[in-house]
Amino acid sequence: MRSPAAGAAGSDFPDALPSPTSPAATPSHSSPGRHYYLAVDRTQFKMRTLLELLGVVADRRGGLPIAICVSSRDELDAVCAAVANLPFVSMSPLYSDQAEAERASILEKFRQETIQWNQTSKVTDISESSKPESTDTKLSIIVATDACLPLSAMAEAPLMARVLINYELPTKKEAYLRRMSTCLAADGIVINMVVGGEVAILKALEENSGLVIAEMPIHSHKETASCQVMLLWNAVAYMRSATSCHTNKEICTFCGLDNVYCHHVSQLEKE
Repeated sequence: MRSPAAGAAGSDFPDALPSPTSPAATPSHSSPGRHYYLAVDRTQFKMRTLLELLGVVADRRGGLPIAICVSSRDELDAVCAAVANLPFVSMSPLYSDQAEAERASILEKFRQETIQWNQTSKVTDISESSKPESTDTKLSIIVATDACLPLSAMAEAPLMARVLINYELPTKKEAYLRRMSTCLAADGIVINMVVGGEVAILKALEENSGLVIAEMPIHSHKETASCQVMLLWNAVAYMRSATSCHTNKEICTFCGLDNVYCHHVSQLEKE
């Protein structure tokens, strides 16, 4: 699954999670290095990987505004049912049959939480700090299908989330770009969760849209959901690039544990 160049790619990531920036300093949505895809080995690992990712992000930067996009109502229901059980998440779904007042309330609440996060967060160098400045604030998450995204024709403003997770990959570039424009802040990042043959669809989206969608570097040969989350840790938490978790077997039990954290991650945090 992993190319020889993938390991080197990890060193190119910045050192901090998305942080508040002035409008003048924000790059365009298509700026290189802001779009990633995560190849999940099996469909049954996909939900587990998402939940572990959210746990990692919550531990590093509480309150981060995140948008999760899916393509179908069935997947929306499945994601909402799973995410709703996480104690560190404040989640709101957008349904096509929602009352107008309820929809407006959800959108406004998420935007206010985004504004609050921008005003209160400070740039934190994760590689030099074992803990973020605050972990007691729940992640603010909104889950939506393409049919339920904010509509400019209805005078609905973009969500301006810091992270957009495409849990289901859109098959057309128009849908991909619309998710970006309606959900993502200009300096946010996109994570595309890809299973099996969807890599070909992703590459077609990349070519048709002119975007650069990089593969997240993975530092393990064992294809487990936890190893996938180590990959996500490198890109989303923006830690220093980790060496292979098999390099120092006497202190690393990551691949032998069904856990997001391993001795190797702990060692990185202490450096």
